[in-house]
Amino acid sequence: MSQMTFATTTSPLVRDWHEAARLIDHTLLKADATREQVLKICREAIDYGFFSVMVNPANIALCVSQVRGSKVVVGTVIGFPLGANTSITKLAEAADALRLGAHELDMVINVGALKAGDRDLVGTEIRSLAALCHQNGALLKVIIETALLTDPEKILACQLCVDAGADFVKTSTGFSTAGAKIADVELMRGVVGEKLGVKAAGGIRTAADLKAMVEAGANRVGASASVGIVRELGAPEI
Repeated sequence: MSQMTFATTTSPLVRDWHEAARLIDHTLLKADATREQVLKICREAIDYGFFSVMVNPANIALCVSQVRGSKVVVGTVIGFPLGANTSITKLAEAADALRLGAHELDMVINVGALKAGDRDLVGTEIRSLAALCHQNGALLKVIIETALLTDPEKILACQLCVDAGADFVKTSTGFSTAGAKIADVELMRGVVGEKLGVKAAGGIRTAADLKAMVEAGANRVGASASVGIVRELGAPEI
């Protein structure tokens, strides 16, 4: 499967709920997520046409079994939520996630290394995971955790992602001090141009939030309030 199957860098219009749904990674990453809740988001993703379900690695296989035959992609997180794992650990986690059937991996950078100016560590880590993903027909999104970075650090993180071959830059884990901000999405899009996708995640709860992020330059949105967002835009109660 080509990596470009899932990649788009231009920010699309959101004219109706169907278009909005195709921008959303329907997300369930809380520690106490139950099997029943995982099954529920899979059903919702299929029913509403969300782009993906984004779950913790332990739930990949279950989701793959549930969405098989649909257009829904299964995504997962790597080095989540702090990003402070060793690069070897992240690579092993990524390999296992791909083996289980994930097609998109959202990896948290080593924030401390970035802030210390260790370009080699951060860049090499991104490059190794991107290569592994692409060898397996998958995409790598890199979570830079904007809430913890200065603007120059955000710019550096985005530049490293471009240079290392990532597919997306992503604002936030949703587990830090703040989530996605319009100014950060605009900054990230300004740095990566049309070379990478931009994913906004963290605190996106309404249709207005989603539209604002898309207008700022996002072409993917991570949300747990996905059903409410598309219902605001006219989706039926399924």
